Amino acid sequence: MTQTPQSKKEIFWAFTWLALQGFGGVLPVAERELVDKKRWYTRESFLEEWAVAQVLPGPNVINLAIIFGARHFGWQGALTASAGMLIFPMLALIVIAMSYHHWGDQPAVAGAIRGMGAVAAGLIAGTSLKLASALKKHPSRYVPSICIAAICFIAVAWMRIPLVHVLLSLGSLSIYMTYRQVRSS
Repeated sequence: MTQTPQSKKEIFWAFTWLALQGFGGVLPVAERELVDKKRWYTRESFLEEWAVAQVLPGPNVINLAIIFGARHFGWQGALTASAGMLIFPMLALIVIAMSYHHWGDQPAVAGAIRGMGAVAAGLIAGTSLKLASALKKHPSRYVPSICIAAICFIAVAWMRIPLVHVLLSLGSLSIYMTYRQVRSS
């Protein structure tokens, strides 16, 4: 059962907290905070809105914040959620950038930054596997959905096909398959 935010202030601080935890990628944090802790989304509805946010231009987590905020408090909610995603992380980034400018040539700093890339990749892979369970309830069924996800991964990661081409082709196929399944039910 999902809950709803009670105020724009609650949205602002929730998205601020989400953004401040999102080192190397915010998907794992967004899913944990918005689905598991706040219960503002079911896993399935989060996956659906994340998919929409992913294909829109701009940073996907900002898109998700705008969609979520607008749904609950209109344009003011969209601005509030966006501000939560941007204000404090921007200030933190300015401090980090200034520190990196000063100490970035130190081997320990360079090694730490390289190590964070592996952690970010692991977080994204782990969350992707966790979210895949939501596909079991998808109208197109689990196996076809996993096949489309695998084809997408292969096309983008290994074959280096531009993401826009993959989204247009596989996205169209996925929409068509879902439409046919929903229509026949």
